Amino acid sequence: MADLLPPGPLMLSLAAVLGLVLSDLRDFRPGRYLCKPVAAAAFILLALAVGALDTTFGQWMLAALALCLVGDLCLMPDSDKTFLAGLGAFLIGHLLFGVAFLQLPLSMTGLLVSLPLVLVLLLVVRPWLLPSVPADMKGAVIAYVVVIGGMLLCAGATSGNPGAMAIIIGAWGFAISDLAVARQQFVKPSRWNGLWGTPLYFAAQMVLAASIGLVTGTVA
Repeated sequence: MADLLPPGPLMLSLAAVLGLVLSDLRDFRPGRYLCKPVAAAAFILLALAVGALDTTFGQWMLAALALCLVGDLCLMPDSDKTFLAGLGAFLIGHLLFGVAFLQLPLSMTGLLVSLPLVLVLLLVVRPWLLPSVPADMKGAVIAYVVVIGGMLLCAGATSGNPGAMAIIIGAWGFAISDLAVARQQFVKPSRWNGLWGTPLYFAAQMVLAASIGLVTGTVA
């Protein structure tokens, strides 16, 4: 019988994310620098615990999660240079998630169902975000948004596989959480952006990490 998800990484993530949200709300920088790396480490630990090293799918997923960890570290300081570095790390992470999803049998129906949803997301985000993005960052942001759309299409194409629901939920949660980051960086900075964006992001990463075990049958 398949095992349940290991509780250690789940509890670590819950505690670290709670600490991170409270630290950001109070603008307590030491708490942010402590809790964010721990929260990111939790989804790496979960991926390893459910067998990420044992399959090609898991290895690609682990690589994607590792790039997201790098992105998280880059976004901790308030700096345009580190923000662009983080953007690059997350862009590559999204690409690697897409590659991981393509390791599974693909569903044309799932792809076609995802297509209009992705187009709606892109059409909504473009006029909301791009006018607020500095000219020297527009190219990078457009590339990032396009890559997110591709990752979501690849996630939809996994429909019918074990773990597909977790993959799709995790991918969309990740994409939507990016809106909080974009709003904070470009549209309307506020410590309240992280109140919903931060928990959603880390929950999405944990769901994506858990999907490795669901695909391989190592968790129920």
